[in-house]
Amino acid sequence: MIIGFIGLGHMGNPMVHNLLKAGFKVNVYDVVPNAVQAATKAGALAAETLAILAENSDVIITSVQTGSQVADICMMHDGIFSHIAPGKLYIDCSSIDIATTQILHDEADKLRISMLDAPVSGGVAGAQAATLTFMVGGNVTDFERAQPILKAMGTKIVHAGLSGSGQAAKICNNLLLGISMIGVCEAFSLAEKLGLNPKKFFEISQSASGQCWSMTNYCPVPGIVENAPSNNEYKPGFMAKMMLKDLRLAHHAAEAVDLAMPLGAAAAELYELYVSQGFGEMDFSGIINFIANKRRGTS
Repeated sequence: MIIGFIGLGHMGNPMVHNLLKAGFKVNVYDVVPNAVQAATKAGALAAETLAILAENSDVIITSVQTGSQVADICMMHDGIFSHIAPGKLYIDCSSIDIATTQILHDEADKLRISMLDAPVSGGVAGAQAATLTFMVGGNVTDFERAQPILKAMGTKIVHAGLSGSGQAAKICNNLLLGISMIGVCEAFSLAEKLGLNPKKFFEISQSASGQCWSMTNYCPVPGIVENAPSNNEYKPGFMAKMMLKDLRLAHHAAEAVDLAMPLGAAAAELYELYVSQGFGEMDFSGIINFIANKRRGTS
C-alpha cells in the first residue's frame, strides 16, 4: 500500500516516519522544501505536485493547520479530489471546523471517494512515539480500512460516529484541555504565592480531587513531569496559537447550536492575550508564566 501524506509540520513529519517504520511506502508533499527533505532522508518519496501524489497513492492523508488549507488542497483547481480515483481512501488528520469537514465529506461522496475525518490528540511527543489518539468520523467500513494505517501512528483509534464526528470530538476535547490547563496554572500560581512548594502541591493534588491530565501528564511547572514541555523552555508540544485556534473552533461550534460557554470564552480570551504578546509559537502550557505575572484587575 502506498500512502500519500500532505503536511510535514511538527505533527506530520513524525507521523510519516512512523508509517515508514511500519513498512508503508510514503509519498510526501509540503510547501516547505526543508520539511520534504527531512521526510525523504527517512525514506519517503517527494511528489512534485498534489496531483502527482494523489494519482500515485492508494490512501491520501492531510495534516495541516486550517480548514481553508484543507479545502484548497482538496478542491482547488488541480487539487487532490480531481485526481483521487473512485474508491480510494482520503483521511484528514487536521483539526478544522465541522462545517468545512462536512462540505468535504459531501464532495467526496459525490466523487465516490471514501473519506474519514480523523483529528489527533497527543501532541508532538505522541506523534514521535506513535502513541496518538485518533478520533474518527465517517463510514464504519472506511474506518476498518484505515485501522492498519492509523495503528502505525497511534495506540487508541476510536470511531466517534458518522462524518464530522471526529472533528466534533476533537473540538470538545481541546475545549476541555484549554480550560483545565488554565485551572492548573492558576492553582500552581496561587500555591506559590501562598508559600507552597510546587513539588509538594503536585504530590498532593495528583492523587486528590483536583487531579487532571493537564497536571499529571503535562505539568506547566518545570522539574515535575519529566517529558513535559515546561522542562524544555516550553518548546512545543502543542503551540499556543493552535490551542487558540481550537478554542475559537469550539466557540463557533457552540454558536451554531446556541450554547453558552462562559469558561470556554474566558479561556479563549486568555490565550488570545498570550498569543498577542508574541508567545504563539510556545507550548500552550507556557501560559502559566502569563497567569503568574497577572495582577488582579489588570491584564
